[in-house]
Amino acid sequence: MSLLLLVVSALHILILVLLFVATLDKSWWTLPEKESLNLWYDCTWNTTAKTWACSNVSENGWLKAVQALMVLSLILCCLSFILFMIQLYTMRRGGLFYATGLCQLCTSAAVFSGALIYAIHAKEILAKHPSGGSFGYCFALAWVAFPLALVSGIIYIHLRKRE
Repeated sequence: MSLLLLVVSALHILILVLLFVATLDKSWWTLPEKESLNLWYDCTWNTTAKTWACSNVSENGWLKAVQALMVLSLILCCLSFILFMIQLYTMRRGGLFYATGLCQLCTSAAVFSGALIYAIHAKEILAKHPSGGSFGYCFALAWVAFPLALVSGIIYIHLRKRE
């Protein structure tokens, strides 16, 4: 049983790390000149002035939705880990981790929604940056975190506390 708890905890921590990197790092969209765009600022390198030109993303409603969903997924994932630890030490024998599983399933839904909104609006990024580009590794990490959080939530729902 301790090996199962170790694996479930390691999976949860892996999901947390993936979500932190995906949310806070700056490579959601990679431009051909090895520049990248993140969720918080739209910064591009101005070759003539040799400076960074940054603009706030406040005018982009869909990008604000992606920001909110990714932050919500981080909060829910942290909350579910805290709930898991609390339930692990206070729940009676034979109890199920329903609250933890539900939080983790909501984490999965938030990540899925955020990454999907970003993918749908990729045409707007291409319109703003006509030089092209592609999705960055943070976008890929968000998509990797989605099924892992989904599987983790299902595992928590079926997991029983034993001694």
